[in-house]
Formats: sequence, structure tokens, C-alpha cells
Amino acid sequence: MSKPDSPPDEAYSALERLYDDPEERIATLQDIRPSEQDVAGQETVFKALGNEDRLRVLSALRESECCGCELQIVLDAPQSTVATHLRKLKEAGLVKSRKKGKWSYYRIADTAVFELLDLAHAIQESA
Repeated sequence: MSKPDSPPDEAYSALERLYDDPEERIATLQDIRPSEQDVAGQETVFKALGNEDRLRVLSALRESECCGCELQIVLDAPQSTVATHLRKLKEAGLVKSRKKGKWSYYRIADTAVFELLDLAHAIQESA
């Protein structure tokens, strides 16, 4: 979102009723608006997490590093499908890989991934 010069008339009218200085509140709200880059990065991560097969991959990688062929077993899917999921996870910065001969091994990029997954689980349990 780009910063508009002024809010829609309906929103401005509401702010006039709520605040003594609606212009100051508008400026504050515009200042706290997240950047396009930040939102796009978050969207990439959440889109990557929004697929049950990719969540299964991350769960398997919680236990240990896995080669692509092991992840085919985890997902019960062909190599091309696993590769697509791994590419999306890598693009989102959730997974890293290394080559050893002709094999590619995958691991969690940062333990913050587990914290995020655990938070999602906790939220779902409390819902």
C-alpha cells in the first residue's frame, strides 16, 4: 500500500468523531503502516506455510536433516512434487540445502521456524 495523502471520507469522518486532532492520528497511522517489502516477505513465508505437504516436510526436518528421496517417502509423492515444495520453502527462507555428491540434503534454516509452528499449534488448540 502506498501512503495516501488523505483517508477516505468515511474514515476521516469517523476519526473526527473519535479524536480531537484527526490529522495527528492519520499521521501516526501512516507512520506505523508496514512497508511493502515487509508485508511481501511475510506473505511469502505464510504462503509457504499454507500447504499441508510443506508443513509435513518441516515436521520431518524437525527430527533431522533429510535427503530429497527421504522426503518423497514422507510425502508419498514423486520427486517433482517434493522438489516444488522444497523450492517454495527455500524461497521463503524456511529451509536450506546442501549437496553431497548427487544427493541434496535439506534442513531447517532457523529454529524460529519451529517456534512459529509451535505458536500455530498453540493458537489452534486454544481456539
